Amino acid sequence: MSDLVNVHEAKTHLSRLLERAHNGEEIILAKAGKPYARLMPLAPSGPRRCGQLAGLVVGPEFFEPLPEEELAAWEGAYSGE
Repeated sequence: MSDLVNVHEAKTHLSRLLERAHNGEEIILAKAGKPYARLMPLAPSGPRRCGQLAGLVVGPEFFEPLPEEELAAWEGAYSGE
């Protein structure tokens, strides 16, 4: 069963809520009494495997400078035209 918790209470008791979620509870966070977000445990993940990109070859073009328009887009100056 989900527990509804308002944002103010969630900010005050975040550590407790995280512990409850970690223990399997689902907590619904509410803003002005209306459901807004869900706090729930993460699905368990398996062990990480090393070497998944082994053998990946990056060509020399990867190291070439970016075109001006692409560089501008990365720097936030892209106009969309």
